[in-house]
Amino acid sequence: MVTIKDVARAARVSVATVSRVHNNSGPVTEGTRRRVRTVATRLGYAPHAAARTLSTNRTSTVGVLLPDLYGEFYSELIRGIDQMAQRHGYHLLVASSHDRKPTIEAALQSMRGRVDGLIVMSPAPGAYGAVRDLPASFPVVLLNSAAAGRAFDSLAVANAQGARAMVRHLIALGHARVAMIAGPAKNSDAAGRLRGYRAALRDAGVRATPAWEIPGDFTETSGFAACLKLLAERSPLRPTAIFAANDAMAIGALSALREAQVQVPGDMAVAGFDDIPMARYMHPPLSTVRVNISALGERATRRLLDAVANGRQHQKRRETLPVTLVIRESCGGRGQPATASPL
Repeated sequence: MVTIKDVARAARVSVATVSRVHNNSGPVTEGTRRRVRTVATRLGYAPHAAARTLSTNRTSTVGVLLPDLYGEFYSELIRGIDQMAQRHGYHLLVASSHDRKPTIEAALQSMRGRVDGLIVMSPAPGAYGAVRDLPASFPVVLLNSAAAGRAFDSLAVANAQGARAMVRHLIALGHARVAMIAGPAKNSDAAGRLRGYRAALRDAGVRATPAWEIPGDFTETSGFAACLKLLAERSPLRPTAIFAANDAMAIGALSALREAQVQVPGDMAVAGFDDIPMARYMHPPLSTVRVNISALGERATRRLLDAVANGRQHQKRRETLPVTLVIRESCGGRGQPATASPL
């Protein structure tokens, strides 16, 4: 087996120089770096991961803990995280928690000593007890957390602002009866979007109808079932527009409306939240609140790697990403996206 000493001898450099090249640490001229990498490739040398971890106290791995791995939102988020991580020579260790505290604790335990930092998304309140027990110096970035505080870096989406802007748009189109398919009751993203929906109704002087706030769980199936409940009302009392707290539920609603032969947008306007890639290919294309999901993953990873690299000098902060309205045919309009800035 080829060793680091073999590479150093063939490249006419010290073992320490070969180590610095492969760990991207310390001063090495570009010419020497190229020569060492060329020799290592020719000899078939690969650094031993465990030995490198011991020598650098780094694993070159980022832990990612998400509520679920199913659906386009999570695949786009992971894509953004992975692209930024690979750009800096890092790999991912990914797990799902389903927002259950014991599962979160087990996942964190399995990652201990195997990752240099964590990106955690768990919008359910009370799910961060296990994360808070980590050493204060351990890099953690929280995504869309209601319990971020000053202890962690955190990134959130302008949920309430985006929902408020979309419902205002539906009302401006003439829809005085707007229903909402809400997300899980204990999910902070869903709670923010519900607040935005209610605020838009208040802005327009429209009385809220509790029966038109149908709970869902962010899946297509729940959106389909919620829409059937709304359609069960007699036609004069039905809402004329549906705002779903995410695109998956909006897509489920579109399917239910199609089966019931309700015309979209002629008889019912529909809008969602997230702008997953599938949204633009629906029939009709789905109006939605656009979250740059991949960029969210990239930014979280950039914050985490800065914390890994700079340790105590890293400044923790909370950021909110703006969202954008994307108006397509499902709500009866076409147009240029309009930014929904934080209020």
